Amino acid sequence: MDPHLLTTFVTVARHGSFSAAAAELGYTQSAVSQQIAALETDLGLPLLLRRPVEPTEAGRRLLEHAGPLLLRLRAARADVLRAAARPGHRLRLAATPLAVNAVVAARLARARADNPRLEVSLHTCGRDQAVAMVAEGRADLGLADGLAAPSDPLRLLDAGPMTAVGVSEEELVVALPAGHPLAGRSALGLADLVDARWLQTPLCPLARLRDLVGDGFPVGLDYHGDNVHTVLNLVAADHGLTLLPASALSAPILPGAGPATCGVPLAAPRLVHRVELLHGALPPGPAADLAAVLAG
Repeated sequence: MDPHLLTTFVTVARHGSFSAAAAELGYTQSAVSQQIAALETDLGLPLLLRRPVEPTEAGRRLLEHAGPLLLRLRAARADVLRAAARPGHRLRLAATPLAVNAVVAARLARARADNPRLEVSLHTCGRDQAVAMVAEGRADLGLADGLAAPSDPLRLLDAGPMTAVGVSEEELVVALPAGHPLAGRSALGLADLVDARWLQTPLCPLARLRDLVGDGFPVGLDYHGDNVHTVLNLVAADHGLTLLPASALSAPILPGAGPATCGVPLAAPRLVHRVELLHGALPPGPAADLAAVLAG
């Protein structure tokens, strides 16, 4: 299974179109068709239906493997090039939306004060994308956040050899409207909230809560963004509950958004909001120095 053929197959499946895949890859539509036919001949199975263009059962199974395989190939290439690259002072940092908390921001400021030549651009993205960007060399360092048991590592996308170092751990709170009947509690357990309406948001995926507690957690509203202000306003307007790091509740609600939110500490299961620093092999230089400061 040639990587070029796999790339073409993934692109066609993603677009659901041979012509759109050809435009993205810079091939003719005929060349794309020939590459898909070559891959199907190699495996001895049809991988794509033609009208409409969508994966067969075998094609869906191949897609499950193709993404991770191609990522590992890109990561291997980036790792080799990174080892031979000359250190630079212009660095790119990929971070998930809640990863740059007060601790991380202060450490980043310290690193920049220690090295005035350091130029850092910060790119916010999802967790899998942050891992992929570091693995592929599109970011020098990454910061990922998520729910974890105290001192346990995050469950990250497997993208090849990568160092993940814990940067901070913070108490989690259940975000509620200020007038909610449970707002006055000293603590709450997830098991008591399985029938409440929740926000479905990348900041707190409900699949993770169901893994921890079991079925339940009906969706009150499905929000595909990652803006904390928006999430707090949705909670305040009683669209659903969510879990957030305690420090996120200090963010102001937008003017005119209605009642404020409050945060009640999560007592059970014992979870924290964890932030990890991600990087590949780092030769001595500004990237390694920044990683050391961010890691504390």
